[in-house]
Amino acid sequence: MWIAILILAAALNGPAARKTPVLWSEPKPAGPAEWIWGPGGEAKAPRPPFRFIRENMGGTNPKVDVRDARGTLWIVKFGGEVQTETFAARFLNAVGYLAEPTYFVPAGVIEGAHGLTRAKPFIGRDGSFRWARFRIRDPKELAYDDEIQWSWQRNPFLGTHELAGLKILLMLLSNWDAKDSRDGKGSNTAVFEKPAAEDPAYFYAFNDWGASLGRWGGFLNRDRWDPAAYERQTRRFARLDRSGAIVWGFHGKHNRDLTRGISVEDVCWLVRRLEGVDREDVRLGLLASGATARDADALAGSISTRIHQLERIAASSQGEMK
Repeated sequence: MWIAILILAAALNGPAARKTPVLWSEPKPAGPAEWIWGPGGEAKAPRPPFRFIRENMGGTNPKVDVRDARGTLWIVKFGGEVQTETFAARFLNAVGYLAEPTYFVPAGVIEGAHGLTRAKPFIGRDGSFRWARFRIRDPKELAYDDEIQWSWQRNPFLGTHELAGLKILLMLLSNWDAKDSRDGKGSNTAVFEKPAAEDPAYFYAFNDWGASLGRWGGFLNRDRWDPAAYERQTRRFARLDRSGAIVWGFHGKHNRDLTRGISVEDVCWLVRRLEGVDREDVRLGLLASGATARDADALAGSISTRIHQLERIAASSQGEMK
């Protein structure tokens, strides 16, 4: 019995017990620079030359690991999720949720790339590449904690505005790939530590936004980065029914986990955090993520419309429908 008590005491007083779980924190005002450079800022942007380390076979998209001129470790992704992940990092950062420093690099050279399989079509014999997403994966900046996993149903934030706000953001950006730890190896939820932080904390995050800004739906009709489809579904994003309940148009993986249990008060909380996000900010973030001017205009307009729908729901709690 005493052994069990000592083990429990050690667990309660160990390093993990002293760290605060964090899902959201009050963001600094996001100006043009934050929307252009994202959560890492210009100072942490990847610097050439890039040196090949290995091909990264995780996930379903082609990736390689590289180090830049400062020795920082990056995961470089190619394919259809480059723009969506880059933009989502800027959007999340502006609202107050953790996002890994992520950058769109239109072209460059990866020195020493060899033995490629999935990434071979994206990297030339001379190491040249086009249209890549660089995401920091340096443990000096953000360190994964693989010992802690969380799901939509099991986490320290159940019943909070912060968790509901994150769910709404997934729907707002039409991210249909809401996998969590119940999906095993394919989980898109993660926990990070910031080694340089003064106050030890576990930062909970949803960290795969590749399946966004397109069409939500079932397996045969969902997609990503499709401004026209995203615009068509925008009118069905969110509304109140006659009873005052929120009706979400969203459909995707873990659909019920995302759409159930969100109150008007939760929407009010998120709307207050979205007050500083305007259409031109969003457009800047999209352009910095590789969008054409036409796509940036279309997506920024649809995102603005979806935010306005949330504002109408929030206003209803005060009887002030806009």
